[in-house]
Amino acid sequence: MTKEIATLSQRIGAFVAGLSLETLPAEVTEKARVCLLNGYGIGLGCHSTPYAGVARHAALGFDGERPDGATLLGDGRKVAVNAAAVANSALFHGRAQEDTCGAAHLGAIMIPLLTALLEAKKLPTERLIPALVAGYEAGGLLEKAFSPVTTPRGLRSSPLYGTIAAAAASARSMGLDAAKTAAAIDYAASFTGGILQSFSEGTDEWRYQVGVAGQTGLTATLLAANGAVSAPHSLEGRFGFARAFAGADCDVEDLAGRLGRHWAIRRVTFKPYPVCAFNQTPVIAALALKQKVGQREFSRIKVRMNPLETGYAGMDSSGPFHTVSGTLMSIPFCIALTLVRGEPTLKMMTTYDDETVNALMSNVELVPDQGVARLCCTIEAELADGKRIDIEQVMTTENFNYDRSTVSQLVRRIGVEQDVPAKAYDLIEDFAFGLPGKGVEQVLTAFGLCPRPA
Repeated sequence: MTKEIATLSQRIGAFVAGLSLETLPAEVTEKARVCLLNGYGIGLGCHSTPYAGVARHAALGFDGERPDGATLLGDGRKVAVNAAAVANSALFHGRAQEDTCGAAHLGAIMIPLLTALLEAKKLPTERLIPALVAGYEAGGLLEKAFSPVTTPRGLRSSPLYGTIAAAAASARSMGLDAAKTAAAIDYAASFTGGILQSFSEGTDEWRYQVGVAGQTGLTATLLAANGAVSAPHSLEGRFGFARAFAGADCDVEDLAGRLGRHWAIRRVTFKPYPVCAFNQTPVIAALALKQKVGQREFSRIKVRMNPLETGYAGMDSSGPFHTVSGTLMSIPFCIALTLVRGEPTLKMMTTYDDETVNALMSNVELVPDQGVARLCCTIEAELADGKRIDIEQVMTTENFNYDRSTVSQLVRRIGVEQDVPAKAYDLIEDFAFGLPGKGVEQVLTAFGLCPRPA
């Protein structure tokens, strides 16, 4: 009798269940700490955005306040863990400046969820980093394999792969064994989804998708923990995840072979500006162009970028805009704003009636160009005096793969912009780099120092 070959979810489950601080490579542990610092730091800088307030009211609508629950960060009230995950993810996602694993914002899903579990369930702090790594590896593995197909289909990577990441992360934080972790992943694969239409229309669904992904991933884990029977071929089966969402076969051996060898967390990147990940390079190129031309005026701007990026929902929009959900996605707006006003801030991104910016935006032409690599762009600028200046901005993920010092400077710069006390950043940095010897109370205290919303 031959032994049945393990399925992909079973292989991922065994890998996740075996992760620990003792076995993780030093560079992986360090990157996880930097991801925590960035996640909490960006979240602190989002306290003035309206999305957390909306999500807090929704969270309280589940079953009200719960003294034994998890804290609504920046608010102080406590609710059930699943409700806190929804609200706090909306907070962390408020600037659209969270971390990025390929096309998925996994940190904004997992860090609020794991923080809530750590607080409410009194889980051991030594599990936080392995749990975070578990989620990046499970979600990142599938994102890299399938997002080039799923994204053009209109599926958003953050909830699609993030639900599976949340299941893996919560399973590791709760100490589930390999079999139950695999079942949690199976259930997450069955529950996951999320579309891109809100970007196209400049509405807010995407703000809350991350929290719902965390909540759904936790639901998958709790079902598995309590003995729910799952489909073991949920990822590679005939009607499984890969074929349903990507219309593709799933090479189990290839994907499973990457676990512990090609660490997904190592390609997690960070955003210097409060715009879409695909707009970071255009903003950097526009800043270089602005420095080069000085105060001279532009007559026309042509921007060449990879078709996968220009074709993403909302990227080619030229307004008129009424929400930051529209402006932060728009390549023409981000370039025009940067050329006119300099480095974009959240306040600039929510100024929709700037006549100078809007006039220049109407003269920005977006050109899909297969010859331009992803994360790169070329700006061809024609000045009012007829002179032409070209800027070729070649970037890779390594340009955005910041270390502790750079992330610390980034989040503290945002804190100055948003009136967050420096002490809050001291607390989260000490927590992230002091684990497992630090308690989650430091994080709660840090968010308690934010100015309270009206």
